[in-house]
Amino acid sequence: MRTILTSMEILTGEQMRAADRHAIEALGIPSLELMEAAGAGIAGELLRSEPDLRKKTVTVVCGKGNNGGDGLVIARHLAVAGVPVRAIVLADPEALSPDAAVNLERARGESLDLECATDEIGWKRCLEKIPAEALIVDALLGTGIRGAVYGLTARVIEDLTRGGFDIVAVDLPSGLNADSHQVVGPAITARVTYTLCRPKPALIFPPAARHAGEWRTIPIGIPDESVAMQASNMTWQDAASVRGLLPARAHDAHKGKFGHVLVVAGGPGRAGAAVLTARGALRSGAGLVTVACPASIRAEIAVQQAEVMTEALLESSEGWLSAGSAARVQDLLGTRDTLAIGPGLGTDPETAKAVRLLAISARRGAVIDADGLNALALDPESLLTLREAAAPRILTPHPGEAARLLRVTTHEVQADRLAAARTLAERSGAVVVLKGNRTLVVKTDGAVAVNASGNPGMATAGSGDVLTGVVAALLARGLEPFDAARLGVFLHGDAGDRAAQRLGPDAMIASDILTDLSAAFVAHTGAVS
Repeated sequence: MRTILTSMEILTGEQMRAADRHAIEALGIPSLELMEAAGAGIAGELLRSEPDLRKKTVTVVCGKGNNGGDGLVIARHLAVAGVPVRAIVLADPEALSPDAAVNLERARGESLDLECATDEIGWKRCLEKIPAEALIVDALLGTGIRGAVYGLTARVIEDLTRGGFDIVAVDLPSGLNADSHQVVGPAITARVTYTLCRPKPALIFPPAARHAGEWRTIPIGIPDESVAMQASNMTWQDAASVRGLLPARAHDAHKGKFGHVLVVAGGPGRAGAAVLTARGALRSGAGLVTVACPASIRAEIAVQQAEVMTEALLESSEGWLSAGSAARVQDLLGTRDTLAIGPGLGTDPETAKAVRLLAISARRGAVIDADGLNALALDPESLLTLREAAAPRILTPHPGEAARLLRVTTHEVQADRLAAARTLAERSGAVVVLKGNRTLVVKTDGAVAVNASGNPGMATAGSGDVLTGVVAALLARGLEPFDAARLGVFLHGDAGDRAAQRLGPDAMIASDILTDLSAAFVAHTGAVS
């Protein structure tokens, strides 16, 4: 097994400032050079991505700090490129940060249309001159604020919001705390946020993230060395960060090289869950897949997927797995590599007892989902005993399942998804996949990968069963649990994005995600070596 650490770090405000200081003080990069790169980079992005920019009026609203300095650089570069641009500085020139003051003089040297406003009367005069169709560049505040903004800055944010302007933000929408998902006062809502060097938590986690719109990272010349020294434990997981996680297939490979997944799933009326899980594993490159299920639904599963093998397990009089089935599963695991358990099993007491036993004692790595998680939630001690599991565990709850495991409400989980996922990982000793918008993949030490792929159309029956199969296959193929989980989550989401593009989010179903898994693998993993 191997672990590859290739992801874009998410930096807190303090970590970003520390990286900035290291670049300046330890590596000797002039701060003005970084500011110039930031402003020039954003101006270049605006020129490339904003249609008819030269036919619009661009108004750059600048604060007194370095974020405002970045804004002045943007205004200067846009003016040189022939864009009608105006800069408003919400401070006395004497109050500007040293680098912002330098760029104010440079802007004046380019005869830029420039005004300073130090109070609400001055701001009102400036606001009256902004045409309704103007593009506003928000360069008011950066990563240093804590708590709600007030005074003139709050008034400006409120007026821009009420005005319904088209706004893009520099680094962070003004009013947001870089480190918090909460919004505690007036805050800019941007269509696009051009974040500098690395993304910040407020851009990632709602509700604050809803103020950021689409965000794009602008390199400003801070070396990776300076960023790496911050030892961030949060990463943004996109296409670039997952490429290379899965080794290429050798030309002389055979099915025994790609792992054997044992799927324990299904119950009366729920054979489909087992089939979807098995198909997810097959489409993710598992060499072999066996479905072990209640004896009464074995034939129903076998006829739906020719490539899977099936095993009958003991069942109760109602058709659910009996507690005695655990011993047979343990025997089957002797010749399998990974266990995927939970989809469609139900919560019959006998079934839950078998699941809890297997969750602790199964000698292979296991992905536990759906009713597997519900079985654990029925026993208050299950999470703690899971720390003593015989092999690695990956838990894949949606917010409701996470709430039951943590003994809190779904609302509490959703109010701070990162904290909930980290708590669950710490208590269970497992890798945790908290599904939902921006799915989180969390290790027991709190390290988290935030997933970039996926869409609301994936909120459909069976989608999670497919993910269980995908992650189990990658674990069986030899990836470390964290890597199997984060790669599986990204590919599953990417397949969902492709399905949504073909069918729209309302019409897609879980089988459509399966259909597009192959394209996701082709796009984001290695070819045959």
